[in-house]
Amino acid sequence: MQTVTSLPYEVEETENLWITVSDGTRLAARLWKPVGSEQQPVPGIVEAIPYRKRDLTAQRDSVHHPYMAGHGYACLRLDLRGSGDSEGVLEDEYLERELQDIEEVLQWLADQPWCSGRTGIMGISWGGFNGLQVAARRPKSLGAVVTVASTDDRYADDVHYMGGLLLTDNLSWASTMFAYTSCPPDPEVVGDAWQDMWRERIEGSGLWLEKWLQHQRRDDYWKHGSINENFDDVEVPVFAVSGWADGYSNSVFRLLEGLNTPTRGLIGPWSHKYPHQGEPGPAIGWLQEVVAWWDYWLKDKTGNGAMDGPELSIWMQDSIEPATAYSERPGRWVGEPSWPSPRIKEVRHQLGRHSILPAGSQENSPPVSISSPLSVGLYGGKWCSYNAPPDLPYDQREEDGGAMIFTTDPLEEPLELLGAPVAELTFQVDRPVAQVAVRLSDVAPDDAATRVSYGVANLNHLQGHDSPELLEPGKKYTVRVQLNGMAQSFPAGHRLRLSVSTSYWPVTWPSPEPVRLTIHPQESALLLPERPTTEEAPSLTPEFGEPEGTEALTVDQVVPGDLDWKVSRSLVDLSGQLEVVKDLGVVHLPDIDLNVTRRATETYSFVGRDYDSVRGETDWTMGFSRGDWEVEIRTRTVLTSTPTDFHIYAELDAYEGQRRFAAKTWETSLPRDHL
Repeated sequence: MQTVTSLPYEVEETENLWITVSDGTRLAARLWKPVGSEQQPVPGIVEAIPYRKRDLTAQRDSVHHPYMAGHGYACLRLDLRGSGDSEGVLEDEYLERELQDIEEVLQWLADQPWCSGRTGIMGISWGGFNGLQVAARRPKSLGAVVTVASTDDRYADDVHYMGGLLLTDNLSWASTMFAYTSCPPDPEVVGDAWQDMWRERIEGSGLWLEKWLQHQRRDDYWKHGSINENFDDVEVPVFAVSGWADGYSNSVFRLLEGLNTPTRGLIGPWSHKYPHQGEPGPAIGWLQEVVAWWDYWLKDKTGNGAMDGPELSIWMQDSIEPATAYSERPGRWVGEPSWPSPRIKEVRHQLGRHSILPAGSQENSPPVSISSPLSVGLYGGKWCSYNAPPDLPYDQREEDGGAMIFTTDPLEEPLELLGAPVAELTFQVDRPVAQVAVRLSDVAPDDAATRVSYGVANLNHLQGHDSPELLEPGKKYTVRVQLNGMAQSFPAGHRLRLSVSTSYWPVTWPSPEPVRLTIHPQESALLLPERPTTEEAPSLTPEFGEPEGTEALTVDQVVPGDLDWKVSRSLVDLSGQLEVVKDLGVVHLPDIDLNVTRRATETYSFVGRDYDSVRGETDWTMGFSRGDWEVEIRTRTVLTSTPTDFHIYAELDAYEGQRRFAAKTWETSLPRDHL
């Protein structure tokens, strides 16, 4: 990334300021704004997230907020209530109080003498979510939104219930927030109140995993904050961004299709990161695009080209060998004039006995069936790559032995797909509760198989995620499994493979018991979104500059970290296990003389065909120290199940120096709801 040292405006920073909202709670924020904005007011930009502005995101924030401020914006990075140095307790995601807080902060910002009265919201992940949700509430000062790696559907396209199935990332994410919400504020900012604030958080935040497992179907809990309930609620322009290695690329397509406001969509090869820091590469000059977007909608610079070119810009990925991490993904930028694009044609391919037939071909094929082992999914990677490699899916030949597979003949000419493939399956099962996982792979001439998309479905949700029903064993049903959106080119000589399994552990939580799934190929098909491979029109070929940003805050690595994924199998007791380690070691922030420790491990295990043995465990350690002030938080969460119930055990220990400051345990069970 190119560090920019000369900007149009000189920037001044306020390391911490307090904003008091209507219930008397003080929220902590960091502010960057142009020098002289009191005489020449500028628009304001808010990023509101719970990840600690003073330490955990300080380095990241230092790259983009001063950059935007240097182009004429007042940038406010807000700690949500109950996080970082803000007062209060954070009890869950996207609660009414959170959204009300952000509305009040937007109004506070618009009312400042150095603000022009026009505001925008930007953010990645949590900040992308609440940006869309606040936009749907139509605060009067809000003029535009930039949303990165977020979703319009909190139930079916988030970390919780993909396709109506419980993702193990639901456990992983709940455990992350379990640790984060248990951290204290910084005494240098809040003073002697830090202990009382810390205890209030530990006592009040609660066990989020339990809350999320209380809502296993798409009820009002998930509809709150899902703007796809009524896209017309959003009346401001939206710039929606994601990456193919991220978990949230599908929402970009839906936002462009559903919103009735001006939109731009951008999907690169990246994981869960801002595009100017994007990995896998190539990263792009995204901050230049964002400044142009703000200039267009908040400063009325309508001739700056921000809305020229394609509505959707995407990285068309070339074929590549399977690997669990990539520094760069080969490919090229292409664009579509609108979405849905009139240039994309859905082509139907009937399935054969173990084949995907050419379009227009038919074949009478006998039924095929599978009852997959619990090991299918061990090489599936993370639902969302959080840039903690190796977290991408490995060679799918490791998985295909436990699935039924359908493969094309070698392609006679190159093929490009853009959009969401659909597997239309006519099936029978032998149990009343069942699921299906479907993977699409690029099979090279040497048989190496790279997963390019996948989808999962709770087969009990055929009538909708809000009205599950038991299946009748032996009865024929049809399900449409929509795979994740993709952009992939397949060279001549390669093959496409569809793999179907009855479990995908530990990506999704397994069914209550083993299931035999029977597919009727001649009544089933793969629908592919085919894109013409003709030369791109110049107007539809996006061009991006090199990544830019202001100089990153200095952070020193004091103790090295460790990233690892380890799959193990025992041929004695037939157990299997995936262990994930994300240890960031110890870092020192010289500007505030603070040491920060973060370590997380996740372990997912099973024994043979025993579905009652499935177990997920997460352990977190977080620590902060400065001089003689030292605190540490340790959390542990265990999720298991029986055919009828989920069981949660969790514990939290908090230490001030060598003294235990607080300790809590939770043990609870919740009934399985058609899951």
